[in-house]
Amino acid sequence: MPQQRSRALAAIGAGALALSVAAVITPTAVLASPDHTTARPGGSHQDWAATAYRGRVQVVAGPDEDQRTLDGVVFNDRNKNSRQDRGERGISRVTVSNGRDVVTTDRSGRYRLPAYDNMNVFVTQPAGYQVPVDEANVAQFSYIHLPQGSPALRYGGIAPTGELPDQVNFPMARSIATWSPWQSCIMGGDVQTYNQAEVGYARSGAFADLAARSDYTGCGALFLGDIVGDDLSLYPQTRELSSMLNGPARFLPGNHDLDYDDPTGEHRFDTYRAAFGPDYYSYDVGKLHVVALNSVQYRQGQSYFGGLGEQQLQWLRRDLARVPRHKTVVLASHIPLLNFHDQAETRHQVKEVKEVHAIVAGRDAVSFAGHSHTTEVMRKGDSTAGWTQTWGVGALPFDHITAGAIAGDWYSGRVTDDGFPTSIQKDGARPGVLTFQSGPRGHTERFNITGEDDSVQMAVGVNSPRYREWFAAHRTNRPAPVFADPTRVSRADLAGQTYLTANVYLGSTGTRVTVSVDGGAARPAQRTQQMRGEAKNTGAEWSDPVAVQEQLVHGGNPAESTMHLWRLALPTDLAVGRHTAKVTSTDRNGRVNTETIEFTVTE
Repeated sequence: MPQQRSRALAAIGAGALALSVAAVITPTAVLASPDHTTARPGGSHQDWAATAYRGRVQVVAGPDEDQRTLDGVVFNDRNKNSRQDRGERGISRVTVSNGRDVVTTDRSGRYRLPAYDNMNVFVTQPAGYQVPVDEANVAQFSYIHLPQGSPALRYGGIAPTGELPDQVNFPMARSIATWSPWQSCIMGGDVQTYNQAEVGYARSGAFADLAARSDYTGCGALFLGDIVGDDLSLYPQTRELSSMLNGPARFLPGNHDLDYDDPTGEHRFDTYRAAFGPDYYSYDVGKLHVVALNSVQYRQGQSYFGGLGEQQLQWLRRDLARVPRHKTVVLASHIPLLNFHDQAETRHQVKEVKEVHAIVAGRDAVSFAGHSHTTEVMRKGDSTAGWTQTWGVGALPFDHITAGAIAGDWYSGRVTDDGFPTSIQKDGARPGVLTFQSGPRGHTERFNITGEDDSVQMAVGVNSPRYREWFAAHRTNRPAPVFADPTRVSRADLAGQTYLTANVYLGSTGTRVTVSVDGGAARPAQRTQQMRGEAKNTGAEWSDPVAVQEQLVHGGNPAESTMHLWRLALPTDLAVGRHTAKVTSTDRNGRVNTETIEFTVTE
């Protein structure tokens, strides 16, 4: 991670949040063992800058004599000039698709696919090879066939491609980085810039952090939709951001990337496709098979909703049918398959979730998504009342992870001296990117907060009756006055139930949180959401006071419900004076984080 740039929340400015977090004095992070998946880097900044494979798909001019069939070759581009030269052999057993059919290349690397209007033709990068990237680091692995181009669209859509070309050839270069079983994959939710100022926030924040990292050159970064905020003319600025990366960039469309003026829905992502490529596809790195899905359905005049459609479901079945069973399937989408925060709302989850579960049944799998501007790690076996009532889904068959948002709570709150807003999300998690880490022994995830090093993984605060009264008074009457002395607790507060809270941003089933007050024995804190089929707990009692004290004063959606909050009721007989509490979180992989907070008991 980048060197700390003095961005701790205590430095955000005066006010309630700064008062709470200024008490945190000893953050640490410890890995359980030296051979954990996080222990192996995946490249270096210098390696990527010097050796990145720049190029493009080779489109051989036509028209093809047979306009019903597209053919071409997948080849080893040894001299990296994006065309098949003499001596550059084809690569066999590589998957190529037109978005409906899925074929594999023959011994000479050749493929043939049925052709139809408005199709994305794309190759699935195999582990051990890297597809080229353009000058903005955007992966180049597809060709769009739309003979007449898009209908008239405000943001342009796709220019006419004309008749089917003679061939579409897919160059690749050999890559140790994509062959290695050690992979770090950036899962970036919702960049969602609405204007140039917000592009600057993204540049100074998450993208500056990614530019300083060197662990994702193989897997790269996958941005999970809502690339911009409805203004698709900002796509060139998004490409400027991706040019800062040290690995390949891939994208998915979100509901704020729509061509809203497309009347039929067939061309709803044409401008997105012109800028970034297919709206669904797959690729391999290490032991991972990543499936990027388009989970946004829309037709002009109607509301968008989460769904895949039968064509994409059929493609998913055919794609996975060619994937070895030992591969881990990584499903990625914008709207989540399932989500905790929006668990009772149909449009914010994928309607075919049960079909997707059935398609990947029996495989090692994990899903990632964005959309809700929350960070949620939902483990296999977790359940909620909303999923059962809305979709008939009980316990999760594999992990479902909402990766948070680079935009945080839509770039709200105060702008820090480092050039980006506090923008705490509506579950209390701070903005950042999630890193999915895979190794020979399994996989795990890590949340990297914008502007922080890897040690900052939770926020510790005090939820007292006095705080809850302030919350109730200002929940709908904002901006609220600063909540004074948030770490001051009266004896009356203790008698009325005061909690020490720990918002563990990637906390999940299997995470343990303990609290030691004044050096005493560590006591277990209780998770406020057990994820055992109960409904969502919402309100001041279940809120994260550290986040809320920032949000109600300076803007943002208050964090009054979250699935990763732990709390411990403070003893009612604490003596008057200053006290210290040490909070320790241990995740299911043995990684340990600690925070220490001071609070004062008064008469």
